[in-house]
Amino acid sequence: MNALSASTDWIPGVSPDIYSADDFAEIAKIIYGAAGIVLPKGKAMLVYSRLAPLVRASASVTFSKYIELMCTDGAELNKAVAALTTNHTFFYREAHHFDHLRNEIRPRVIEKLRNRQPVRLWSAGCSSGEETWSIVMTLLGPDRSAGIDMTRADLRVLATDIAPHAIDRAQAATYPAKDLKPVPEDLRRAWTTEKDDQAVMSDAMRSIVRFRLLNLLDDWPIRGKFDFIFCRNVMIYFDNPTKERLVKRFCDVLSPNGFLYIGHSERVTGPAANDFHLVGPTIYRRRAA
Repeated sequence: MNALSASTDWIPGVSPDIYSADDFAEIAKIIYGAAGIVLPKGKAMLVYSRLAPLVRASASVTFSKYIELMCTDGAELNKAVAALTTNHTFFYREAHHFDHLRNEIRPRVIEKLRNRQPVRLWSAGCSSGEETWSIVMTLLGPDRSAGIDMTRADLRVLATDIAPHAIDRAQAATYPAKDLKPVPEDLRRAWTTEKDDQAVMSDAMRSIVRFRLLNLLDDWPIRGKFDFIFCRNVMIYFDNPTKERLVKRFCDVLSPNGFLYIGHSERVTGPAANDFHLVGPTIYRRRAA
């Protein structure tokens, strides 16, 4: 028996016959292989609380039986991965990124669109959409008429996440109005409508965004290059080799001089590090050559 399962420190009130340390170790291995998410031993209770409803719903009774199901049923594995994904986010998170977007990126985007050039953006790990809508509002700016003109040009935003429930909420594009308080008032006024304490994103914004399910470890059905990519507070769940492979893949789909925005506790490391230079707090620019 695993030393942890024999310990009195195992989860209080949870029988090892239902959920053991060996079960946790096997789940951690499966989830790492499927999504690159690292689950240290301290996450045993989190795994139990997130997966117990799935175990019950599948009539597996024990976690060991549920593990067998995960290994034979791809849809069930995807449910487990989604359940273990943390979808904590909020509007205008890490505001300095949006300052850079407004001051440095937006003028370039406007110039490209005026010259009839395509502009492509990617919110990778978009969760429930707050990041994506913050990006779009910032780019379109406070002048609604000028922003509408931008949406009619060749401007497209890809927003992806591994969790179906997160994508569903992002596509609904409706949030408690109080959640938008961090967004500058002129942007809220231009691009949202409030009713019954709910804020709804405008149809014009929604017309340029495509929300899609995507596991960042899988193949990317992506053509062309992105002008910038947001991937914030996603890599904190990966080990270093996975992070470094992901950064290299981002580099490969970024245009020369394109920007990569990452989370405040993340860094660009590994073979692709020489392809970027730091231009602001957790803002990297891909070198032109």
